[in-house]
Amino acid sequence: MADTTEADAPALAGHGAAILPTVTVDAYNAELRDSEGFIGDRASNRAFRGLLEEWRERLRKYGDDPLGETPSDEISKKKLDKLLAEGEPEEAAVVQSAIEEFAQELASIVRRLLRLKSWRDTERIVVGGGLRDSRVGELAIGRTSLLLKADGHTIDLVPIRHHPDEAGLLGCLHLAPSWMFKGHDSILAVDIGGSNVRAGLVKLGGKKAPVIEQAEVVARELWRHADEEKAPKRNDAVERIVGMLEKMIGRAASDGLKLAPFVGVGCPGLIVADGSIERGGQNLPGGNWESPKFNLPRELRERLPKIDGHAAAVLMHNDAVVQGLSESPFQRDVAHWGVLTIGTGLGNARFTNHDVEDVKAK
Repeated sequence: MADTTEADAPALAGHGAAILPTVTVDAYNAELRDSEGFIGDRASNRAFRGLLEEWRERLRKYGDDPLGETPSDEISKKKLDKLLAEGEPEEAAVVQSAIEEFAQELASIVRRLLRLKSWRDTERIVVGGGLRDSRVGELAIGRTSLLLKADGHTIDLVPIRHHPDEAGLLGCLHLAPSWMFKGHDSILAVDIGGSNVRAGLVKLGGKKAPVIEQAEVVARELWRHADEEKAPKRNDAVERIVGMLEKMIGRAASDGLKLAPFVGVGCPGLIVADGSIERGGQNLPGGNWESPKFNLPRELRERLPKIDGHAAAVLMHNDAVVQGLSESPFQRDVAHWGVLTIGTGLGNARFTNHDVEDVKAK
Protein backbone atom coordinates (compact mmCIF):
# COMPACT_ATOMS: atom_id res chain seq x y z
CA MET A 1 0.00 0.00 0.00
CA ALA A 2 1.19 3.54 -0.71
CA ASP A 3 0.90 5.81 2.35
CA THR A 4 1.73 9.49 1.97
CA THR A 5 3.07 12.09 4.38
CA GLU A 6 4.35 14.94 2.19
CA ALA A 7 3.56 18.39 3.54
CA ASP A 8 4.21 20.76 0.66
CA ALA A 9 2.74 20.59 -2.82
CA PRO A 10 5.12 20.94 -5.75
CA ALA A 11 4.29 23.42 -8.50
CA LEU A 12 3.56 20.49 -10.79
CA ALA A 13 2.69 17.08 -9.38
CA GLY A 14 4.74 14.11 -10.51
CA HIS A 15 3.72 10.57 -11.37
CA GLY A 16 1.91 8.91 -8.47
CA ALA A 17 2.14 12.11 -6.42
CA ALA A 18 0.67 12.41 -2.94
CA ILE A 19 -0.04 16.14 -3.15
CA LEU A 20 -2.41 17.06 -5.96
CA PRO A 21 -4.09 20.40 -6.72
CA THR A 22 -7.23 19.79 -4.63
CA VAL A 23 -6.46 16.79 -2.43
CA THR A 24 -3.77 14.88 -0.63
CA VAL A 25 -3.74 11.20 -1.55
CA ASP A 26 -3.38 9.64 1.90
CA ALA A 27 -3.13 6.08 0.60
CA TYR A 28 -4.00 3.91 -2.36
CA ASN A 29 -3.63 0.36 -3.64
CA ALA A 30 -4.11 -1.20 -0.18
CA GLU A 31 -3.42 -4.92 -0.58
CA LEU A 32 -5.39 -6.45 2.29
CA ARG A 33 -4.81 -10.15 2.87
CA ASP A 34 -6.07 -13.01 4.97
CA SER A 35 -5.22 -16.72 5.03
CA GLU A 36 -6.91 -17.17 1.63
CA GLY A 37 -5.09 -14.35 -0.15
CA PHE A 38 -6.10 -10.84 -1.21
CA ILE A 39 -9.52 -10.07 0.25
CA GLY A 40 -10.14 -7.48 -2.46
CA ASP A 41 -10.48 -10.37 -4.90
CA ARG A 42 -13.75 -11.22 -3.13
CA ALA A 43 -15.35 -7.95 -4.18
CA SER A 44 -14.63 -7.73 -7.90
CA ASN A 45 -16.78 -8.21 -10.99
CA ARG A 46 -15.46 -11.75 -11.22
CA ALA A 47 -16.33 -12.38 -7.57
CA PHE A 48 -19.93 -11.27 -8.09
CA ARG A 49 -20.29 -13.61 -11.06
CA GLY A 50 -18.79 -16.38 -8.95
CA LEU A 51 -21.37 -15.84 -6.21
CA LEU A 52 -24.16 -15.88 -8.78
CA GLU A 53 -22.85 -19.15 -10.18
CA GLU A 54 -22.61 -20.70 -6.70
CA TRP A 55 -26.28 -20.00 -6.08
CA ARG A 56 -27.21 -21.48 -9.43
CA GLU A 57 -25.16 -24.62 -8.73
CA ARG A 58 -26.97 -25.14 -5.43
CA LEU A 59 -30.32 -24.90 -7.15
CA ARG A 60 -29.34 -27.28 -9.96
CA LYS A 61 -28.95 -30.06 -7.38
CA TYR A 62 -32.65 -29.84 -6.60
CA GLY A 63 -34.25 -28.88 -9.91
CA ASP A 64 -34.02 -26.41 -12.74
CA ASP A 65 -31.75 -23.38 -12.70
CA PRO A 66 -34.08 -20.32 -12.78
CA LEU A 67 -31.60 -18.49 -15.04
CA GLY A 68 -31.38 -21.25 -17.64
CA GLU A 69 -28.21 -22.50 -19.29
CA THR A 70 -26.32 -19.28 -20.02
CA PRO A 71 -23.05 -19.19 -18.02
CA SER A 72 -23.06 -16.60 -15.26
CA ASP A 73 -20.13 -14.67 -16.72
CA GLU A 74 -21.99 -14.30 -20.03
CA ILE A 75 -25.17 -12.78 -18.62
CA SER A 76 -25.05 -9.05 -19.29
CA LYS A 77 -25.54 -6.47 -16.57
CA LYS A 78 -28.57 -5.23 -18.49
CA LYS A 79 -30.08 -8.73 -18.40
CA LEU A 80 -29.41 -9.09 -14.68
CA ASP A 81 -31.06 -5.72 -14.05
CA LYS A 82 -34.11 -6.83 -16.02
CA LEU A 83 -34.33 -10.11 -14.13
CA LEU A 84 -34.15 -8.22 -10.86
CA ALA A 85 -36.92 -5.82 -11.86
CA GLU A 86 -39.20 -7.95 -14.04
CA GLY A 87 -38.14 -11.59 -13.70
CA GLU A 88 -40.07 -14.41 -12.09
CA PRO A 89 -39.76 -14.44 -8.30
CA GLU A 90 -37.07 -17.14 -8.23
CA GLU A 91 -35.10 -15.48 -11.05
CA ALA A 92 -35.03 -12.17 -9.19
CA ALA A 93 -34.29 -13.95 -5.91
CA VAL A 94 -31.16 -15.64 -7.32
CA VAL A 95 -29.77 -12.27 -8.40
CA GLN A 96 -30.77 -10.71 -5.08
CA SER A 97 -29.05 -13.51 -3.15
CA ALA A 98 -25.78 -12.89 -5.02
CA ILE A 99 -26.11 -9.16 -4.29
CA GLU A 100 -26.56 -9.86 -0.58
CA GLU A 101 -23.48 -12.08 -0.32
CA PHE A 102 -21.43 -9.63 -2.37
CA ALA A 103 -22.50 -6.76 -0.10
CA GLN A 104 -21.46 -8.77 2.96
CA GLU A 105 -18.00 -9.28 1.45
CA LEU A 106 -17.68 -5.63 0.45
CA ALA A 107 -18.74 -4.48 3.92
CA SER A 108 -16.10 -6.75 5.45
CA ILE A 109 -13.42 -5.18 3.24
CA VAL A 110 -14.52 -1.64 4.12
CA ARG A 111 -14.33 -2.52 7.83
CA ARG A 112 -10.75 -3.69 7.29
CA LEU A 113 -9.86 -0.51 5.42
CA LEU A 114 -11.31 1.70 8.14
CA ARG A 115 -9.00 0.03 10.67
CA LEU A 116 -5.96 1.23 8.72
CA LYS A 117 -4.35 4.39 10.07
CA SER A 118 -4.49 6.05 6.66
CA TRP A 119 -8.25 5.35 6.36
CA ARG A 120 -9.37 6.45 9.83
CA ASP A 121 -12.01 9.19 10.02
CA THR A 122 -13.15 8.54 6.45
CA GLU A 123 -16.56 10.18 6.13
CA ARG A 124 -17.68 9.01 2.69
CA ILE A 125 -16.67 6.44 0.08
CA VAL A 126 -17.66 6.77 -3.56
CA VAL A 127 -17.88 3.50 -5.44
CA GLY A 128 -17.05 3.23 -9.13
CA GLY A 129 -15.90 0.58 -11.56
CA GLY A 130 -17.86 -1.48 -14.06
CA LEU A 131 -20.31 -3.06 -11.61
CA ARG A 132 -21.50 0.37 -10.52
CA ASP A 133 -23.00 0.85 -14.01
CA SER A 134 -26.05 -1.29 -13.21
CA ARG A 135 -28.99 -1.47 -10.85
CA VAL A 136 -27.40 -4.61 -9.45
CA GLY A 137 -24.30 -2.61 -8.58
CA GLU A 138 -26.27 0.26 -7.08
CA LEU A 139 -28.18 -2.13 -4.82
CA ALA A 140 -24.94 -3.81 -3.74
CA ILE A 141 -23.54 -0.40 -2.81
CA GLY A 142 -26.71 0.57 -0.96
CA ARG A 143 -26.87 -2.72 0.93
CA THR A 144 -23.20 -2.41 1.92
CA SER A 145 -23.85 1.09 3.24
CA LEU A 146 -26.74 -0.17 5.39
CA LEU A 147 -24.64 -3.03 6.78
CA LEU A 148 -21.91 -0.62 7.82
CA LYS A 149 -24.35 1.80 9.44
CA ALA A 150 -25.99 -1.06 11.32
CA ASP A 151 -22.52 -1.79 12.74
CA GLY A 152 -22.21 1.78 13.97
CA HIS A 153 -19.99 3.15 11.20
CA THR A 154 -20.99 6.73 10.44
CA ILE A 155 -19.94 6.57 6.81
CA ASP A 156 -21.81 6.92 3.54
CA LEU A 157 -21.23 4.70 0.51
CA VAL A 158 -22.51 6.29 -2.69
CA PRO A 159 -22.24 5.41 -6.40
CA ILE A 160 -19.71 7.51 -8.29
CA ARG A 161 -21.41 10.40 -10.06
CA HIS A 162 -20.11 9.91 -13.60
CA HIS A 163 -20.45 6.89 -15.84
CA PRO A 164 -17.57 4.47 -15.09
CA ASP A 165 -16.41 4.73 -18.71
CA GLU A 166 -15.91 8.46 -18.21
CA ALA A 167 -14.94 8.91 -14.55
CA GLY A 168 -11.40 7.63 -15.12
CA LEU A 169 -10.98 10.10 -17.99
CA LEU A 170 -12.46 13.13 -16.23
CA GLY A 171 -10.29 12.52 -13.18
CA CYS A 172 -7.17 13.17 -15.27
CA LEU A 173 -7.96 16.88 -15.19
CA HIS A 174 -7.24 16.89 -11.46
CA LEU A 175 -3.72 15.50 -11.80
CA ALA A 176 -2.30 18.90 -12.76
CA PRO A 177 -2.97 22.48 -11.66
CA SER A 178 -5.58 24.29 -13.72
CA TRP A 179 -3.10 26.96 -14.83
CA MET A 180 -1.54 24.32 -17.09
CA PHE A 181 -4.68 24.39 -19.22
CA LYS A 182 -4.90 28.16 -19.57
CA GLY A 183 -5.40 29.07 -23.20
CA HIS A 184 -6.70 25.57 -23.98
CA ASP A 185 -10.10 23.96 -23.76
CA SER A 186 -9.43 20.21 -23.84
CA ILE A 187 -6.98 17.47 -22.87
CA LEU A 188 -6.27 13.84 -23.72
CA ALA A 189 -6.93 11.13 -21.12
CA VAL A 190 -6.29 7.39 -20.87
CA ASP A 191 -7.86 4.91 -18.44
CA ILE A 192 -6.06 1.54 -18.42
CA GLY A 193 -7.68 -1.44 -16.72
CA GLY A 194 -7.27 -5.16 -16.39
CA SER A 195 -9.89 -5.80 -19.09
CA ASN A 196 -10.24 -2.52 -21.01
CA VAL A 197 -8.35 0.53 -22.16
CA ARG A 198 -10.22 3.78 -22.74
CA ALA A 199 -8.88 6.88 -24.42
CA GLY A 200 -10.85 10.09 -24.44
CA LEU A 201 -11.03 13.73 -25.37
CA VAL A 202 -12.05 15.76 -22.33
CA LYS A 203 -13.43 19.25 -22.89
CA LEU A 204 -13.29 21.82 -20.11
CA GLY A 205 -16.25 24.04 -19.38
CA GLY A 206 -16.20 27.83 -19.40
CA LYS A 207 -15.90 30.21 -22.32
CA LYS A 208 -13.27 32.63 -20.97
CA ALA A 209 -11.40 30.39 -18.53
CA PRO A 210 -11.19 26.63 -18.02
CA VAL A 211 -13.78 25.33 -15.56
CA ILE A 212 -12.86 21.80 -14.51
CA GLU A 213 -16.13 21.21 -12.65
CA GLN A 214 -18.06 21.54 -15.93
CA ALA A 215 -15.81 19.25 -17.95
CA GLU A 216 -17.25 16.55 -20.19
CA VAL A 217 -15.97 13.68 -22.29
CA VAL A 218 -16.79 14.63 -25.87
CA ALA A 219 -15.19 11.60 -27.55
CA ARG A 220 -13.83 8.27 -26.36
CA GLU A 221 -12.71 4.91 -27.68
CA LEU A 222 -12.77 1.56 -25.90
CA TRP A 223 -10.44 -1.38 -26.46
CA ARG A 224 -11.34 -4.62 -24.67
CA HIS A 225 -7.93 -6.26 -24.67
CA ALA A 226 -9.25 -9.11 -22.51
CA ASP A 227 -11.44 -10.22 -25.45
CA GLU A 228 -8.58 -10.55 -27.93
CA GLU A 229 -8.19 -14.12 -29.22
CA LYS A 230 -4.42 -13.71 -29.09
CA ALA A 231 -3.17 -11.75 -26.09
CA PRO A 232 -1.43 -8.57 -27.32
CA LYS A 233 2.20 -8.02 -26.46
CA ARG A 234 3.12 -5.04 -24.30
CA ASN A 235 4.58 -3.06 -27.20
CA ASP A 236 1.47 -3.78 -29.27
CA ALA A 237 -0.67 -2.48 -26.40
CA VAL A 238 1.35 0.73 -26.24
CA GLU A 239 0.99 1.20 -30.00
CA ARG A 240 -2.76 0.64 -29.70
CA ILE A 241 -3.00 3.31 -26.99
CA VAL A 242 -0.97 5.74 -29.12
CA GLY A 243 -3.29 5.07 -32.06
CA MET A 244 -6.34 5.75 -29.91
CA LEU A 245 -4.85 9.02 -28.71
CA GLU A 246 -3.98 10.06 -32.26
CA LYS A 247 -7.66 9.60 -33.16
CA MET A 248 -8.59 11.89 -30.26
CA ILE A 249 -6.07 14.48 -31.50
CA GLY A 250 -7.74 14.33 -34.90
CA ARG A 251 -11.16 14.67 -33.32
CA ALA A 252 -10.04 17.76 -31.39
CA ALA A 253 -8.81 19.34 -34.62
CA SER A 254 -12.02 18.56 -36.49
CA ASP A 255 -14.11 19.98 -33.62
CA GLY A 256 -12.04 23.15 -33.48
CA LEU A 257 -10.84 22.50 -29.94
CA LYS A 258 -7.59 23.97 -28.64
CA LEU A 259 -5.95 20.87 -27.22
CA ALA A 260 -3.48 21.26 -24.35
CA PRO A 261 -0.18 19.35 -24.79
CA PHE A 262 -1.07 17.17 -21.79
CA VAL A 263 -2.06 13.51 -21.40
CA GLY A 264 -3.41 12.20 -18.10
CA VAL A 265 -3.13 8.45 -17.53
CA GLY A 266 -4.76 6.20 -14.94
CA CYS A 267 -3.09 2.79 -14.62
CA PRO A 268 -3.36 -0.07 -12.09
CA GLY A 269 -0.63 -0.54 -9.55
CA LEU A 270 1.72 1.41 -7.35
CA ILE A 271 3.05 4.27 -9.48
CA VAL A 272 6.61 5.45 -8.81
CA ALA A 273 7.70 9.09 -9.21
CA ASP A 274 9.69 8.27 -12.37
CA GLY A 275 6.56 6.85 -14.04
CA SER A 276 7.37 3.17 -13.58
CA ILE A 277 5.01 0.65 -11.96
CA GLU A 278 6.41 -0.90 -8.80
CA ARG A 279 3.74 -3.58 -8.40
CA GLY A 280 0.10 -4.29 -9.20
CA GLY A 281 0.37 -4.39 -12.99
CA GLN A 282 -0.08 -8.14 -13.33
CA ASN A 283 -3.42 -7.87 -15.15
CA LEU A 284 -2.13 -5.50 -17.83
CA PRO A 285 -1.87 -6.84 -21.38
CA GLY A 286 1.10 -8.51 -22.94
CA GLY A 287 4.13 -8.58 -20.70
CA ASN A 288 5.91 -7.23 -17.66
CA TRP A 289 4.69 -3.67 -17.13
CA GLU A 290 6.58 -3.64 -13.81
CA SER A 291 9.98 -4.00 -15.48
CA PRO A 292 12.40 -1.21 -14.46
CA LYS A 293 13.26 -0.94 -18.16
CA PHE A 294 9.66 -0.04 -19.09
CA ASN A 295 8.20 3.41 -18.58
CA LEU A 296 4.75 4.02 -20.04
CA PRO A 297 4.69 7.84 -19.76
CA ARG A 298 8.03 8.03 -21.58
CA GLU A 299 6.85 5.60 -24.26
CA LEU A 300 3.72 7.67 -24.90
CA ARG A 301 5.58 10.98 -24.92
CA GLU A 302 8.12 9.70 -27.44
CA ARG A 303 5.56 8.17 -29.79
CA LEU A 304 2.86 10.85 -29.79
CA PRO A 305 3.02 13.75 -32.26
CA LYS A 306 3.55 17.27 -30.95
CA ILE A 307 0.44 19.06 -29.74
CA ASP A 308 0.16 22.83 -30.21
CA GLY A 309 3.85 22.80 -31.13
CA HIS A 310 4.97 21.02 -27.95
CA ALA A 311 5.79 17.48 -26.90
CA ALA A 312 2.97 16.27 -24.68
CA ALA A 313 3.47 16.23 -20.93
CA VAL A 314 2.29 12.79 -19.78
CA LEU A 315 1.29 12.42 -16.13
CA MET A 316 0.29 9.04 -14.65
CA HIS A 317 -1.32 7.93 -11.41
CA ASN A 318 -3.09 4.86 -10.08
CA ASP A 319 -6.39 4.21 -11.87
CA ALA A 320 -8.50 4.14 -8.68
CA VAL A 321 -6.96 7.45 -7.62
CA VAL A 322 -7.79 9.00 -10.99
CA GLN A 323 -11.34 7.67 -11.00
CA GLY A 324 -11.81 9.04 -7.50
CA LEU A 325 -10.48 12.43 -8.56
CA SER A 326 -13.47 12.84 -10.86
CA GLU A 327 -15.47 13.31 -7.64
CA SER A 328 -13.14 15.92 -6.18
CA PRO A 329 -15.33 18.96 -7.03
CA PHE A 330 -18.35 17.29 -5.41
CA GLN A 331 -16.80 16.10 -2.14
CA ARG A 332 -15.91 19.47 -0.66
CA ASP A 333 -18.43 19.10 2.19
CA VAL A 334 -16.25 16.48 3.93
CA ALA A 335 -12.62 16.48 4.99
CA HIS A 336 -11.71 12.83 4.40
CA TRP A 337 -13.17 10.58 1.74
CA GLY A 338 -12.26 7.56 -0.33
CA VAL A 339 -13.01 5.62 -3.48
CA LEU A 340 -13.49 1.94 -4.28
CA THR A 341 -13.53 0.72 -7.88
CA ILE A 342 -15.17 -2.64 -8.54
CA GLY A 343 -13.66 -3.97 -11.75
CA THR A 344 -11.20 -6.73 -12.62
CA GLY A 345 -10.01 -6.22 -9.04
CA LEU A 346 -11.01 -3.89 -6.22
CA GLY A 347 -9.17 -0.59 -6.46
CA ASN A 348 -9.04 1.80 -3.53
CA ALA A 349 -7.78 5.23 -2.55
CA ARG A 350 -8.26 7.62 0.36
CA PHE A 351 -8.15 11.44 0.09
CA THR A 352 -8.00 14.48 2.35
CA ASN A 353 -9.31 17.69 0.88
CA HIS A 354 -7.08 20.71 1.00
CA ASP A 355 -8.33 23.50 3.29
CA VAL A 356 -9.64 20.87 5.72
CA GLU A 357 -10.27 23.47 8.42
CA ASP A 358 -12.59 25.35 6.08
CA VAL A 359 -14.51 22.13 5.41
CA LYS A 360 -14.85 21.35 9.13
CA ALA A 361 -16.16 24.85 9.84
CA LYS A 362 -19.11 24.46 7.47
